[in-house]
Parts: sequence; C-alpha cells; structure tokens
Amino acid sequence: MSARLSPSSGKQYGLVLVTATWGVPRATVYRHRARRQSTDAPAARRGPKTALTDEALREAIRGVLAASPFLGEGHRKVWARLRVQHVRTSKARCLRLMREAGLLAPGRARRVLGPRNHDGTITTDKPDVMWGTDATCTVTTREGQATVFIAIDHGTAECVGIHAANPLCQGSCRLG
Repeated sequence: MSARLSPSSGKQYGLVLVTATWGVPRATVYRHRARRQSTDAPAARRGPKTALTDEALREAIRGVLAASPFLGEGHRKVWARLRVQHVRTSKARCLRLMREAGLLAPGRARRVLGPRNHDGTITTDKPDVMWGTDATCTVTTREGQATVFIAIDHGTAECVGIHAANPLCQGSCRLG
C-alpha cells in the first residue's frame, strides 16, 4: 500500500502514513517483509559441523569394539575410548550410531515367567485350609517398641495365633 501513488498528488503514500492509518507498528511490517524475502535453507542439525561423518565414526566405533578384549561394550566406554584416541563426539551420537548399527552390548536375558499358580482369591470354603500372616510394629509405654505377629485363618477370618516380640530383650512374650 505504501508503494501505491496518491491519485491527488501522484506521490507514494509512504510507510509512516500507511502504518499510522492502519494502527500497525512499522516493525511488524519490516518483519513480515523480511520473512517474505528470506530464502531459508531447509532445517538441518544445529551446531558446528563435526570432523567425522556418521560412517567414519561408525567405523571408528567398530575399531574400538574389535580391539576390546570383552564381548560387548556399552556406549559410554566406547565414547571414553574414542576420546583417548582423540576422536571427539558426544555420548548421545555414539549411542545413536551404536544402536542403529546393532553394536550395543547384549542385554540381560529376561526371565520368562511360567503360569501363575495363584488365582487371586484368598478365601476358602472350609476352615484350616489356608492361613495368612502379617506383622506390625507398635510402641508400648513400658517396654518400648514391640513387633506383633498374627496368623489368620482365611476360611473363617479368625485370628488363630498372635505373638509379640521385643527386639531389645532376648525373650519374647506370648499373648494368646
């Protein structure tokens, strides 16, 4: 709009007059003009370019792993050995390259669990079939801390045994 000519005077309107009329800051107009005129390069990795390409660094990692007397090495040891050889890179890049090439140390084998024997129920149809035990600590006014153990019959939900022990003394007291 500021480049158009006024019909009465034949002069350009000017950026100051146009922005004042529209109520827009001039900085906004300049920013939009700069954005339209710039030819941005496609997005690339930020930061300085590294001395080694991914392929060259991958070969250096393979060399470190071949020279190692151990079966597998983690990315942190490989990264440290590369630094000793004056090959500078980041741990994250070393991990990424080792992961992509399948060079990471073998992990621990997962334990395969068999079928579950417990079906999740703790109630029975008749007494004296299944019991449960539990323990808790409490503080008494005379003896101090005591540990109380109980045994419950799951068929009747009755307490079939209770025992209290004072860890500070050698003996224990039977309550019932």
